[in-house]
This record gives sequence, structure tokens and C-alpha cells, in this order.
Amino acid sequence: MEQNKNFSLYRNKIKTYFSKPENAILVVLGILLSIFTLAPLVTILFDTFKIHVGTVETVISGKTGGYSLSNYKDLLFGNLSKRNLREPFMNTMYLSILSTIIALVYGGIVAYLITRTNMKFKKFIGAVFIFTYIMPQWTMAMVWRNLFNSNLVTGGSDGVLASLFGIRAPLWVTTGLFPSAIVLGLHYAPFAYILIGGVFKNMDANLEEAATILNTPKHKIFFRVTLPMVLPAILSTILLVFSSSMGSYPVPHYLKLSTLSTRYVEIAAQRPGSASILSVIMILIGITILTVNQRATSSRKSYTTVTGKSGQVTKVRLGKISMYTIPSVLIVLTLFTSIYPIIAFAVETFLQNPGDYSQFTLKWWITKTGGGEQGMYGQAGMLYNREIWGGFIGSIRVALFSAFFAGTIGLLVGYAVSKKRRSKYAGYVNAISFLPYLLPSLSVGAAYFVFGNMIGLWGTYTILIIVGTIKYVPFASRSSLGAMMQLSSEIEEAAYIQNIPWYKRMFRIVIPIQKTAILSGYLLPFMTALRELTLFMLLVPQAMIVTTLLDYYDEMGLYAFSSGINLILIVFILIINKVIETLTGASLDKGIGG
Repeated sequence: MEQNKNFSLYRNKIKTYFSKPENAILVVLGILLSIFTLAPLVTILFDTFKIHVGTVETVISGKTGGYSLSNYKDLLFGNLSKRNLREPFMNTMYLSILSTIIALVYGGIVAYLITRTNMKFKKFIGAVFIFTYIMPQWTMAMVWRNLFNSNLVTGGSDGVLASLFGIRAPLWVTTGLFPSAIVLGLHYAPFAYILIGGVFKNMDANLEEAATILNTPKHKIFFRVTLPMVLPAILSTILLVFSSSMGSYPVPHYLKLSTLSTRYVEIAAQRPGSASILSVIMILIGITILTVNQRATSSRKSYTTVTGKSGQVTKVRLGKISMYTIPSVLIVLTLFTSIYPIIAFAVETFLQNPGDYSQFTLKWWITKTGGGEQGMYGQAGMLYNREIWGGFIGSIRVALFSAFFAGTIGLLVGYAVSKKRRSKYAGYVNAISFLPYLLPSLSVGAAYFVFGNMIGLWGTYTILIIVGTIKYVPFASRSSLGAMMQLSSEIEEAAYIQNIPWYKRMFRIVIPIQKTAILSGYLLPFMTALRELTLFMLLVPQAMIVTTLLDYYDEMGLYAFSSGINLILIVFILIINKVIETLTGASLDKGIGG
């Protein structure tokens, strides 16, 4: 009797707990996100010990299967250790550090000039500056290559400078660490611009005015007062840029720099266990950077920059000449990184031969069958090429489903976590939903490559949608959580008292009030998935989506096709970005000063 009473009491507690929608959401999503985030990571960790049949690992280990430490011994101490690990590791560290410094300096200076000075043309510079992040990551890498390549230095076709002006840049300028760091630094500079610019814009003027009253020199005010106040934003930028640069594949691939990412792809077929170790190394570095970041920002120091005592931001007055010369330089830089790529790719699609600017043709666009056209390798022109449009439709399909699932899960995570913000389990769900964003894209793709092969999903749209959903849930969850935290619980309680079901409360009250932020949680994953290469490249055949197809055409030497696909992608993404701004009224540069 006592046992039945305890069972009934326990059952009633469970029923009461799950009667609240936020509790049910947290439990279900906590389990699902844990499985789809942690299971691939555990799988790839075990894969580092596995002896793969039909690979070099069987020769090295002397075994035909099972598990061994031989993969670690080969990678760390083998004959190819320098080529497979030490050189790529050091290149990756140099690339990540230099890219972070460039992004911080360039993005931070632009943010300061737009928010804290009387510089002219702020609106134009702010709007165009973010284009480098909106565009696919490899855009600037291909532009750099098409600009500086020369037959005498790099082999292959001449670039613009060599073909039109006879200027042949040295090898270190055309390929390797220097151009890779410049390109990634420019691509991620908008991170610094957005994060640091937001702090600069809202900083209390009293903090600097107090130092001015004490006759403190301006340079000391900047380095002793202003800069320390933006430290959290700087650390966040370092975390994002460093981890993103570390996992970048397209940029070092196109600019011929051996990194952990490019080396993973090169050795994955013959040394899959060693390749998995490289992926685990990238994951550990990302987690280390995150840990350092959290410790730095969770110390007892105060970083309060908005006190409510002053809404006035003191503008630094530039001289009459500087007021126009500085924005002129920035306009030239932003036009080169944002507008020039579109023009360059468009021109490339009309060249008879790559690098030859004396002959133009429409064959790359309008040829109905490539059988009789020289240099087209049997490919039809882009307007009639079924592979290209099939890949483009495939990319849209993956982007739509990934955005729908990521946006919905992010919305539910934001809702449930905001309702149970003091719960430890809610904190866990919030953390596990954000974890994939901090891991290098190639490592996540590699983990799902092993996981997908194990469950039989490799080469399907399903695996792309799953990995896209998990990787982009952080976009939607952060957007949704910020919106839900603004809502008073009284709004929903009034409907609850009247016995209105939960789904009606969501669709009639919660979502309409915060539709702008929620819609952004769907649209941002869509845009990101559409131009994704690194995350998806290991998971499907090349023709399934347009970004992997672009890489295939580039490897074949069909540069007009790869440039055309780039052009189509950039124009489509910019149109989608404009639609987002029109529908939601939100833009990355708005609210910063641009």
C-alpha cells in the first residue's frame, strides 16, 4: 500500500513537471541536442584509435582491424610527422593569430571612427563594410588569386596585374600565409566592427570626461580608459575569429597554405585515424580558447560602460583634412573588398581563356552542349547546365530545411531557457545548443562524416540538414533568447488564466510581439547554410550542392564556371540580405552608427 502511494506521488510529480511546456521542451531538446552534438564528437574520438581496413594504418599497425595507439604514434613520431602535423599546426596557429590581429585592428578602427568621431560618409562605409562577411568565405581568396597570379611565379594563367600591367608579385604575396591571413582578417573584420562598435556606441561619456578634467593626454585616455572598457568585446572577437580561422578550409586551400584543415582533407583517404586526430586537436584548441575567454570575462573586474547618468557620447573631432581623407581611404578599401569581387567574377565569365583579357565570349553562359566547344570538357553553358542548377536547388533545399529546424529549435530553446533561467538544466541546454558554434566547421563536418558513415547517412540531404541544423541552432537560440528575456511573464500569464492552450499563446501572443528577432533566427541560418562549404564538403558527393560543385570546377580549371557560380551566389545572398532588412527592419550595421 505504501509502495503504491509513493508511486502515485512520484507519477503526479512527473505529470505536474511536464504539464509546464517549458519543462517538456527543455527535457526533449536537452536529450536531442546532447545526442546530435556529443555523439559525433565521441564517435570521432573513438575513430582516432580505430584501424581502418584498406588504408596505410593496417601496414603501420600490423593489424587488419580493431583499435590501437598506432595512429597517434604515426602522427606524432612517424616519418611524415613534420608534414602531417607540425607544419600544418604551426601554420594554423600563425594564420589564426594574424587573422585575429588584422580583424581586430581593421574592424576596431572602423568601429571607433564611425561611432566616436565626426568622420564623413559613415552610412555608406558602415553598410558596405559588412559585405565581406555576407559573401562566401572563399570570395576574397579567389579575387586575390585572380589579381596576383602569374604564369612565371605560380604557374597556370596570368592574373589581372600580370596580364594587363606586367606586374608579377613574388610568391609569398600570391600564395601562403600572408595572403591567407589578409583574406581571413578582412572576412572576419565585421565581427570586430559589430561587437566593438556596439560597446563604443553605448559607452558612458562620463568615463572619459573624468579623465579629461584631470588633464590626461588623449592617447592615455584611449589606452587606459576607453580600451579596457571594450575588453569583453575584444575577447569575444578573438574567440570568434580565432576559432573560425582555425577551421577555415577554402581560403588556405585556394591560396596553397598547408593547415590542419587542408591536411585533414589530404590524408583522410589513406590515414583516416590520423585525420580524426587532427580534427580532435582543432576541437581542443577551440575549447581552450573558449575557457580562457570565459575566465577572463568572469573575473571580479567590472566592465560597466552604461551607467544611465549620461546619454551623451563625446565625438572626437577630426581635422578638416582627416575628416575627408580617412573615409576616402576606407571607401577605396571597402569597394575593393566588397564591390570589386562582383565585377571581377562577372568579367571572368566572359573571357575566352582564363587570364586573357584580349578575347571575350558568351560561350560559358549560352552553350547548350559543350561537346564541340574547346576547353569546356563537355560541359554545357551555365544557363543550360543541369549540374549547376541542380546543385543550386540542392543548396536552397538544405538551407531551407536547416533554417526551419534550426530556427524552430532555437525559438524553443530561447523560450524555455528564459522561463527557467535559474535552472541548472536550462543552463546546460543553453550551453549545449551554443557549443557547435565555437567548434571549427571542418571538425564538426569531420565528426558527422564518421558518424554519418556509421549510421548509413553519408551522401544524403538528411545528413546535411542534420549537421546544418546543429551548427546553426546557436544563431537562432541567441536571437530568440535575447527577445524572450525582454518579455514580461505577465503577458503570457493573462492568457494562461483564461485556459488558452500553449500553442495558441505562442502563435497569438509571444511570436507576434517578437517577430523581428524570431524571423532573424530563421533567416540568418538560411543565408549561412547557402554559402557553406567547409561544413558540408566531407558529407556528400560534389554535385549535390553548389558550393562543393564550385570547388570541383575550380580543380578542373574551369575558372569561368567557378567564377559564375560565385557571382550567382553573391548576388543571390545580397538579394536575400536586402529582403531580410526590408522584412525585419534589421541590419548588421544599424544601431552601430553606419
